[in-house]
Amino acid sequence: MDEVLVASDVRRAYGDTVALDGVSLSVTAGEVLALVGPNGAGKTTLVRALTGTTDASGTVELFGVPPEAVDRDRIGLLPQSFDPHERLTARELVSYYAGLYDDTRDVDRVLDDVGLSDTAATTYENLSGGQQRRTCVATALVNDPDLLVLDEPTTGIDPAGRRDLWALLEGLADRGVTILVTTHYMEEAQQLADRVGLLADGRLAALDSPERLIGEHGGDSRLLVDGTFDDSAVSAIDYPAEMRVLDERLVVYGIRPESIGSVVEALELAGLDYDSLTWKEPDLEDVYLELTGTAVGRPGGERAAATAGDSQ
Repeated sequence: MDEVLVASDVRRAYGDTVALDGVSLSVTAGEVLALVGPNGAGKTTLVRALTGTTDASGTVELFGVPPEAVDRDRIGLLPQSFDPHERLTARELVSYYAGLYDDTRDVDRVLDDVGLSDTAATTYENLSGGQQRRTCVATALVNDPDLLVLDEPTTGIDPAGRRDLWALLEGLADRGVTILVTTHYMEEAQQLADRVGLLADGRLAALDSPERLIGEHGGDSRLLVDGTFDDSAVSAIDYPAEMRVLDERLVVYGIRPESIGSVVEALELAGLDYDSLTWKEPDLEDVYLELTGTAVGRPGGERAAATAGDSQ
């Protein structure tokens, strides 16, 4: 397949702070690649390096040429920090950005795509945070790019609006648009991406399809037993499975749904009360915790707590 973006050994430091530490990756035509990591992982710096908006060592090519040589009509870019003129309406803002290109999509169609038809005449300052972000996404779509680069596009958008935007991006990818998106929402990466790159401390910890990452690094399914437990609960339960107490929650590993009843029986026999049961399959959050020891989509984290407990 044709490679739209190729990066090799990309490095960037700000004084003594290393933002990127030798990142290499490629993206093929029509592929959706998600870069995942918490704030400070290097996502925004990498996006800037890949699009030629910051200096970095190493090599980067877009459509076979350096970023600065690419016809800008071929790229749609939404930075993480984007503050358009607040007194312009959503339609006026998208029309303004359309005027920067030779050939563009119909502005009203783009506004409809991002769910802003009913608020197109509202000034940017009077839009909700989610509507403002949708307007920003529209400015990156109006030139009908071949490569769409979105840095945290769904920040501030409600869950329903986030899913609408996912559907839009999936449709663009089906049409052959190549998409590079950064996010700290693991669900977003798992839903959208053909491949996911896990960034930590400026390094690419892993890069593969969500399914392969989860299969190789996600660990077992588990049963989360919410309540108030201490370590004595593990020895009190007569059940042949690995168990740990993490933040007063009992975690039973390697449990399939059909075995939940037998775990409940073991809890009752041990005389242990609980508040609720949740069965959980491994996901990308578990993969990130396994590979980096830190969480992205939620504070703390199960694996981080387990590691801390093991070190004492």
